[in-house]
Amino acid sequence: MLEVVALSALTAFLTAVGNGAAGEMGKQLLLSTGSLARRTMGRQTPLPTDPEGWQTLAGHIHARLGDDRRQAGEWSLLVGGLPEHPAGLPAASAMPPASRDFTDRQNVVKQLKREATRPAAGRPRVALLHGPAGIGTTAVALHLGALCHAQFPDGRFYVDLRDTPGELGPAPAAVLLRLLRQMGVPPERIPPTESGRQQLYRQLIDGRRMMVVVDHASSVAQVRSLVPATPDVFLLVVVSGPAFAFEAERIEVPALSDRYAVQLMRKVAGKERIARATSQLPDMLDRCAGNAFALKAAAVRLRAEDARPGPPDPAAEAWSGRHPVHDAARSACRRVRPETARLCRLTALGGWPSVSARIAAAAAGVAEGEAARMLDEAADVQLLEPLPDGRYRFRPEVRRHLADTAGPEHGIPECSAAVTRTLDALLDQALHAAHAALPRSWRTEPAPARGEAYRDEAEGVAVLVAEAGNLVRAVSVARRYQHLTTAMRLGRALWPLQLKAGHWDEVLPALRAAARSADEHRPNSRMAGALHFQLGHCLGELGRWEEADEEAQAAVACERAAGHLRGEASAVELLGLLNLHRWLYGPAYERFVEAERIYRRIAPGQEGAQDVPRALALAGRHQGRALRGMGRLDESRRLLEEATEFFARQAEAYNQARALTDLAETLHDAGRNTEALKKIDDAERLLDPAAAPHRGYLAALRLRCEVAG
Repeated sequence: MLEVVALSALTAFLTAVGNGAAGEMGKQLLLSTGSLARRTMGRQTPLPTDPEGWQTLAGHIHARLGDDRRQAGEWSLLVGGLPEHPAGLPAASAMPPASRDFTDRQNVVKQLKREATRPAAGRPRVALLHGPAGIGTTAVALHLGALCHAQFPDGRFYVDLRDTPGELGPAPAAVLLRLLRQMGVPPERIPPTESGRQQLYRQLIDGRRMMVVVDHASSVAQVRSLVPATPDVFLLVVVSGPAFAFEAERIEVPALSDRYAVQLMRKVAGKERIARATSQLPDMLDRCAGNAFALKAAAVRLRAEDARPGPPDPAAEAWSGRHPVHDAARSACRRVRPETARLCRLTALGGWPSVSARIAAAAAGVAEGEAARMLDEAADVQLLEPLPDGRYRFRPEVRRHLADTAGPEHGIPECSAAVTRTLDALLDQALHAAHAALPRSWRTEPAPARGEAYRDEAEGVAVLVAEAGNLVRAVSVARRYQHLTTAMRLGRALWPLQLKAGHWDEVLPALRAAARSADEHRPNSRMAGALHFQLGHCLGELGRWEEADEEAQAAVACERAAGHLRGEASAVELLGLLNLHRWLYGPAYERFVEAERIYRRIAPGQEGAQDVPRALALAGRHQGRALRGMGRLDESRRLLEEATEFFARQAEAYNQARALTDLAETLHDAGRNTEALKKIDDAERLLDPAAAPHRGYLAALRLRCEVAG
């Protein structure tokens, strides 16, 4: 017989389960753990909400295991089935390549290397690198990463926060999410909560020799939780602008001296071209003021003109004493066709994280092919930067200059029309993609008559994922420009992103804004109910239970006021799921029964009647899961068998496999392990070979059943 699991191992397991309940199998393990905790304690045990709560629960459970060898063995198998290390680090670095044009900065690099390699002596190795926009802070960080390759054999990881759609950048939890993705953690292994992600991050860096770079940080909160507690990890925070208050070695990137400025220009334009432009250099150096971006833009212009003398730049008189990046952008606009400069200014108005030909075409009111050619032209003069996926992005200061000059150059009506066209284009794309991703869901709008239809669910989800940043940004832009219906419809179109792609952190700000729009302008409507439902679902997935409850209750109230039975029942069901995942099995069961009653009020021929049979099957499955947690195993088994049979008749292999997994768990709890093993076999046959998390869970459940006999 297996020995009683150690208290420390039990505490670590329970904490990991509580922090890591992401994805369907994470939730399944959470429910199984809650059910076993109830059986061990002999009473309902609500889900702990902090590390102290998990530690206390582990102590109570451990104290009881010495008297029950069967449950001791069950806990031992459950604990042993959790991977010791949630994920390994990739062998390759996630650091982008350094610039070939890097020049000077010896003193800055020396200071950084000193901080990165000094004896830790109980002090975390942390540096804050800062300087004006365009000065070259990112180039310094990447150059350091290339130089220190051998000193950080466990990886150099880079996260750039500048392409996030929010005005203030991503929240701390979202920064951790990005970093864990860079570290190679599979999506299903990333905890939904900030505390869980922080714990996983610290596990991954413990005992490693690593470099972590966070570029374009905008607040202490974003990076505070990344400060390493292990001596051989170096955290480099890069700020484009003034330094903020952060406990770190502060290092400023200064302007390039004239000597090194000329060196940089030679690297970009070539020695001969710079030699032929000797007479122009003093003026150029004065205008660029040692700013690396401005110097490179000037060198690119010389290279393009092959240093042939040309007419004086009309903007030269305005350059002296002004912002060098803005001056470089102004000069670049004069070197492209007027229609290209117009396209860039109008596209910059939205502050889009990335720019595609579709977005630029809508902003400028031109064909996509022509917009693509203009984007290439703009990239050639440094107005835009190309991205690996065929898109482009603006440097923040370049975008700010273009947006600021759009009104004076083109007039407020044209600027407003450009934003409206772009929002309409994004909305049409989102509606098509959402409909393709969930073609039978009543939570997505029908595809519009205009625009591009997508082939299948996979393509629809892929389009939404690729455009997620712009869609989230579009909600706030629509609110700012008072396109409130567009903001709400965009919010609803994000449903597949949170349901099928797990982009909860990304869509949360947009859902808050969209729900606020609905409350302000369409209170107690179906739209308000739908958006509060989505927001409640999103918050629940992130483990923010109280907020999720409030939003789900708001959804129930809105749907009830609107007389929408299907929406009301679905929102009540969400309340049940929020209770279920907190181990509040009795209240969860009551909500699921209430949802069933509401579904049954939808008469044949009424809106949503065609969805009732499937909705009842799902409600029955959820009731069975809650009853299992309550210890009412015979009732649970009956309801889960009915759900399994329904999904089998409907040929819904995925839902049938999930119901079979629930049924196997209930049979195992009842000691009917031979029957449980048969259900596990049936579930495995139904699963796609790529469903690794579900298959892994079933393998662990099989072992528990086989050992229990």
